[in-house]
Amino acid sequence: MPQVDRHKDRMVDIEFVAAEDLNCLPYPKRFTLILLTSGSIIGVLNERPIAISAPGVLCLSEDDTIQILEKHNASAQSFSYHPDFLITVPNSETKDYFPQLLKIQTGLSLFQGNQTCTGVPFVTEKAFPQLFEWFFVLGTEVYAQSDANWACRIKKYLIQILGLLEDLNRQSEQTPVDFVLEYIHTNYANKITLEDLTKCAHLNRVSLNKMFQERCGSTAMRYLLSHRLKVAGDLLTHTGMSLNEIARATGFEYDTYFIKQFTAKRGLSPTVYRNISRQFATAQ
Repeated sequence: MPQVDRHKDRMVDIEFVAAEDLNCLPYPKRFTLILLTSGSIIGVLNERPIAISAPGVLCLSEDDTIQILEKHNASAQSFSYHPDFLITVPNSETKDYFPQLLKIQTGLSLFQGNQTCTGVPFVTEKAFPQLFEWFFVLGTEVYAQSDANWACRIKKYLIQILGLLEDLNRQSEQTPVDFVLEYIHTNYANKITLEDLTKCAHLNRVSLNKMFQERCGSTAMRYLLSHRLKVAGDLLTHTGMSLNEIARATGFEYDTYFIKQFTAKRGLSPTVYRNISRQFATAQ
């Protein structure tokens, strides 16, 4: 059911189901994220057999066909959203310049159903607690609508969840660098030190940075900064979050440091980037 926005005169076409029974999937005119928190399911998705054990995720579009054949003590939650929910709502700085056609691209590959994206993204046990936390807060916010910016926060958590799932799905092997990448993609919103990364990889600083340089073209800490700024760029483009909120959501302790780093790396201030990125994406 679409949500009635208690703060604004509008409907928000999303739904969160705290106890998903998996019987009516896929939902029409929706993208749906199903978070399997316990148990397992066996079924057929788009004529392909699937078997998902918790912790696991299932991504469905309205065009998918799915049949659940068996459920073993399965417990799941789901979040569904109409494609129009991905349309960016212009904030006061940009509403006079851009039409409302700009859409969030993060995570769309998860619903394409090709050879590399089967609808069952790769999820690790280490990453699952962060996914569960974001999913839980997202669901709570759907029901609570704690202030007028609640829908903006839903988009924030959706960007973070889908972004992490895409990042995990790209990992085909688990080398020390993969372990560190998973740690970064899962914990970038928190304080991370080089010592944290070396412990994760069971390598010293020199060895870790050498492997990171060969794989990613940068040191581990520079990659961390780059990833934080990537997520921040999505939040700048697709939400009306303040710079301070975006800084905190991407692991920067102070918004002044975030602005300094963003400007130095992107060559534009976050506010200018927000305006230009929306204009460029709309033109595409």
